[in-house]
Amino acid sequence: MAATPRKNKTGRRILAAGAGLATVGALFAAMPSSAGAAGDAFDAESGYGNGKGWGRMVDVQLLSFNDLHGNLEPPTGSSGRLTRLKEDGTTEVVNGVGGAEYLATHLRQAREGHRYSVTAAAGDMIGASPLLSGLFHDEPTIEALNKLKLDVSSVGNHEFDEGARELSRIQNGGCHPTEGCFEEGKRFKGAKFPYLAANVTNEKSGKPLLDPYFIWERDGVKIGFIGVTLEGTANIVSAEGIKGLKFGDEVETINKYAKVLERKGVKSIVALLHEGGLPASGAYNYDCDAPGAGAGISGPIVDIAKNVTPQVDALVTGHTHQAYACTIPDPSGKPRTVTSAASFGRLYTDTTLTYDRRTKDIVRTAVASANHVVTRDVKPADDISELIKRWNALAAPIANRPVGHIAESIENPSDVYEKPLGNLIADAQLAGLAPADKGGAQLALMNPGGVRAPLTKGTDSVVTYGQAYTVQPFTNMMTVVDLTGAQLVTALQQQVSGANLASPKILQVSKNFAYTLDMTKAGADRIVVDSVRLNGEPIDPSKSYRVAMNEFLTGGGDGFPALAAGTNKLVGASDLDIFIAYLTANSSAAEPLRAPATGRITVVK
Repeated sequence: MAATPRKNKTGRRILAAGAGLATVGALFAAMPSSAGAAGDAFDAESGYGNGKGWGRMVDVQLLSFNDLHGNLEPPTGSSGRLTRLKEDGTTEVVNGVGGAEYLATHLRQAREGHRYSVTAAAGDMIGASPLLSGLFHDEPTIEALNKLKLDVSSVGNHEFDEGARELSRIQNGGCHPTEGCFEEGKRFKGAKFPYLAANVTNEKSGKPLLDPYFIWERDGVKIGFIGVTLEGTANIVSAEGIKGLKFGDEVETINKYAKVLERKGVKSIVALLHEGGLPASGAYNYDCDAPGAGAGISGPIVDIAKNVTPQVDALVTGHTHQAYACTIPDPSGKPRTVTSAASFGRLYTDTTLTYDRRTKDIVRTAVASANHVVTRDVKPADDISELIKRWNALAAPIANRPVGHIAESIENPSDVYEKPLGNLIADAQLAGLAPADKGGAQLALMNPGGVRAPLTKGTDSVVTYGQAYTVQPFTNMMTVVDLTGAQLVTALQQQVSGANLASPKILQVSKNFAYTLDMTKAGADRIVVDSVRLNGEPIDPSKSYRVAMNEFLTGGGDGFPALAAGTNKLVGASDLDIFIAYLTANSSAAEPLRAPATGRITVVK
């Protein structure tokens, strides 16, 4: 039975989702216009004539961010850092950035003096979240985003982590179907902003799961937002939660709904796209237009941007957790702004869209974008601080439980293929599943995207349950399967070919497994086949090996179909339980755990 559609306080109609993922395809009506300020004289030709940009040309401020992933508290370690490019060409690390309390303050300060300001996001607001949000199925993050006055967001792949039905609850509100309401006397109200998913449709009916577009309007100024997630979402989320859904081509979908908006008289259009690019530098202020428009950026967003209709005036992107504010030529060769604000609330993007009241379109030559650091030298927003305090009190009995000890921070850097924390997790999985009665694993493989945060040492050596949860928030079940040596090698080759050709996904491996990755070569040839070793011995293509990995990889996730070919599967404990058990068994206050050495993967550059 389909859920009953509801109206929120702003009168927007929200999605309805039902059993079998039957969905409505109704489109959002435009938000009500705001009346002019008292005493302002308005005419259609010149607008408000008080010298503040309310004439024919109106500057609309677009504030945007992406990939928050439920990081309400300030992220720690490498997750709370950025790299800045200095004037002399060298780089420096900017520590202590991010946190919803500070993001709120920065956004509120940025809006000051701007009559026309809209805030948008490009997906992954929730999912893979730290314990403070993840323990409560991300209700705290949605509540915080409501307080931040987010106007609209596209969905990302992580919005589907708990399936489409849970996404419907996140949008519409209501208590969790199995865990109920988390606060006595309070019912979760859902997102006050619309989540858009134009390219996520019901396989049978073809209707969108969520509304495909949203029209923001103030004083006759209209801007349409089209929201899409990456076409490959089905390959990187659990298949069970998205049964019956189809994820369509991003370009085709955006172009389709740009025409719909044009027919409705909306000529100013922004695409919110949960797919991104890879700038040549990791510095947040790197000029990716040097030496020419879009010359310093690669990845999926480049081809997408070059093919999205010129009707779209700007693209706000995400997914790759990178920072950039580029211009990439549209199909007519005209530069168009494409932005991304890294991840975890460490940056926000401020884009000026100059709107022409006469043509009802954006003057593209006047569009300007820049990323701004969410520093912690501002006063934290009281309402967000209170929200964090309230939810922390509920989480404390679980979050503060000690589970191990570390002698130093164990990092998860984004700019290297082999990560110390990835090694630790793979070692934990092998140790937990090597016993004969646990699966008899001979090696373990861990997907890099499943490691969500560093394990940061505090004032003492204690690791809490909350910290461990933040590192591994998915609670995937562990599995052990039979794979031949040939299948193992094929899986290694799939790290750098096929779906992962443009953006390699390098599996983290247990300490008894090693190979060479030759990045001077291309595609599958980057794996030096005769270098692959288990316990120092060459892999035998015809021999069968017991391999431990999480159920996401066992299902072929992240572009690893070879891993889905495993046989004799045995399901074990969750990845989080395995990780915590390893920390507890292998560390103490007297002998805290140190970061594992790297060198399992030899990289040739």
